[in-house]
This record gives sequence, C-alpha cells and structure tokens, in this order.
Amino acid sequence: MARSKPSDATAPSGKAGRGPKDAGRGRSSGSTAASAKAPKLDKKGQPKVGRLKKVAGQARMIKQAYSLTRKNDPKLPWIMLIAFVAVAGVVELIGILLGSPFLFLPLALITGGLVALILFGRRAQGSAYRQVEGQPGAAAWVLEGMRGDWRVSSGVAGTTQLDAVHRVLGRPGVILVAEGVPSRVRNLLAQEKKKVARIVGDTPIYDIVVGDDEGQVPLRKLSNHVMKLPRNLSAAEVNALGRRMSAMGAGRMPVPGGPLPGGKQMSVSQRQVRRRG
Repeated sequence: MARSKPSDATAPSGKAGRGPKDAGRGRSSGSTAASAKAPKLDKKGQPKVGRLKKVAGQARMIKQAYSLTRKNDPKLPWIMLIAFVAVAGVVELIGILLGSPFLFLPLALITGGLVALILFGRRAQGSAYRQVEGQPGAAAWVLEGMRGDWRVSSGVAGTTQLDAVHRVLGRPGVILVAEGVPSRVRNLLAQEKKKVARIVGDTPIYDIVVGDDEGQVPLRKLSNHVMKLPRNLSAAEVNALGRRMSAMGAGRMPVPGGPLPGGKQMSVSQRQVRRRG
C-alpha cells in the first residue's frame, strides 16, 4: 500500500524547523558584539582613565607627598597657612579699597590657595633632594622625573662601588650623566661617549658629572641644567635616533629603584609634585 504524502508541502520539519530560530540567535549575538564598545586608548596604547579617576589619583598623590614632606619639614603646615592668609588678605584689602570686597573674595581665596600650593611644591622638592643627595641612583631618580619626552636609560655603565653613567636621549641630543667618585666615573664617561659616538654620528653628545665641585652640576640643579640644553633635533630625528640606539640596550648594572628612604612610593609621589612645580 502506498503511503500518503503530507498535504502541506511548506510545513517545516526536522532541522529545517529550527533554522529561523538559530538565525535569530546569530543576529542577536552579532548585534551584541557590535554594541560592545572597545575601550578608548591613549597615545601610549593604554585604556584611557576617566577625568574623575584621574583627579582622584592626583589628589591621593598630593596627599601622600604632603604627609611625607611634613615628616621631614614640620614647619610646612604653618608656612603654607601664613602664605595663604597673607596673600588672600592682600588681595581682599585691594578689593576693600576698590569698594568691591565681596567681588574680590573668591579671587583672594583662589590666589592664596595657589600660592600655598606653589610653596608646598617648592618645599617638597627641596625635601626630596635633601633625602636623595649622596645616595646611589639619585641622579637617575632626578632624570626620570623630568617633564617632557626624555628617554632615560639608567646605569648603562658602572662599577661595583655603584658609580654609574646614565644615558638620556632628547631634543638636545644624547646626554651622558655620571654620578659617583669623579676619578672613577670620568673613565666610564669617556668609554661610553666613544661607544655612543660610533652610533649617533654627528649628533651632539653632552657629558655631565653630578657633584658640588668645580665643573660639576649639583643634583638639585641637574634637571634644570638638562632641560636648558639647546634643542638640536626634531621629534622625528629623536625617534629615528632612538631606534638606532635601541641596539645598544638599556642599563646593564643594577641601579637602586628607590633612592629615597621609605621606598618607591615616596619617590613616585614627590616626583609628581616636582613635575608640577
């Protein structure tokens, strides 16, 4: 006996009946993936941090730097308070003389607070330099805290007595900074200068010995001394030179990571204040 065929030829059966459902799932998953936004990246390729988080992080840095500086400078709160009151009082007095005391009041508070913060930055900088001066790695700490595009390679040459030469690449050219006993570091400096000259060609090479003797640069003036060097290279030339110098490698000798007493956190927080000063 012949079997009868189904009268409705369009009725879905088997796997065919699950086709539209599966297709719907595919569309929903695709739309979900499309709706998920990729995180925004900064210039260094890292995820961008929101403004509120950035401000909160900076506030924590300043608070930490204030606490650390206050331990070594007990007069800091009083000096900041006197500066705030004096500057704000002078600005408000000018407002009173001009017949607009309420108009000048916000300006007086802002100006007084700004002067107090500037004074705090100066005191924090002085306290940090006093703590690191004479310690191994102090020059590297200063160089790594400079503002701008400075590519620092710490400890590219050194001795077992922790004398060291640090290499800095920037718009002036190549800067070699030596710290330690002068009689030992000058030989290291000369050897490193010959090695660098073979790679950089006609690019200017500056050599600096950190110290307080004649012909040396004091640690507290090292950052300003380097940043005041003439700009001999463009940004593109610095990038090209950096690629050529990458074959030389980074530091080969261990330089103490946190020369400040108290460890790395102290150096990071006070470096942030110093950059804003």
